[in-house]
Amino acid sequence: MGSKERRERERDAVRTKILDAARALFVAQGYEGVSMRAIAEQIEYSPTLIYQYFKDKETLVKELCYEDFGELAERLKDTIRIPDPIERLRQCGREYLQFAIAFPNHYRLMFMTPLPVRDDKTMWEETHGNPETDAYALLLRLVEMAAEEGALRDPNPDANLIAQTLWAGLHGVIALEIVMACKEEEEWLFWRPLSVRTEAMLDALIKGLFGEKH
Repeated sequence: MGSKERRERERDAVRTKILDAARALFVAQGYEGVSMRAIAEQIEYSPTLIYQYFKDKETLVKELCYEDFGELAERLKDTIRIPDPIERLRQCGREYLQFAIAFPNHYRLMFMTPLPVRDDKTMWEETHGNPETDAYALLLRLVEMAAEEGALRDPNPDANLIAQTLWAGLHGVIALEIVMACKEEEEWLFWRPLSVRTEAMLDALIKGLFGEKH
């Protein structure tokens, strides 16, 4: 490995460390409650070094969103190739949940933490509406494809409403798992395994939206 390649690898490692620390702090303290100095202190770096990577907090959180939403879209995009329209949606839901459980801080920041970048339309211009880079666009396309293939109960469906209903159901399962750490040994609630709860939720929504045969 040459010295240039080594420096680039070291720089990438520092950048990742900064992003991971910032993500955890934003989730724990909220966007407004975190400063660049606090991020630097968390990883025992100087604020000056942090600013060499990100010019301000807004730039840092935007980069986090780009990376995290990009990773989610990457994990979901192959579901569009599944032949059966209902199985496409089921597998999309499973992949979405697996991402959230594997990366709970990513998920908390993306969908459970108020962020100023949500209203920044210019930020999403490159990815918005493209099923390969926009997870919601992919889900919407899967619903539209199911409608085109005659799999929906309603002959004139509101694809956005269906997509948002499926998303809400998945988010509910995920939020309970992440926030409450649903342990099967909690006898007062008798939590069922996550995979069982997920499939039950998908069954209920799909049968309601698509018909009993699914």
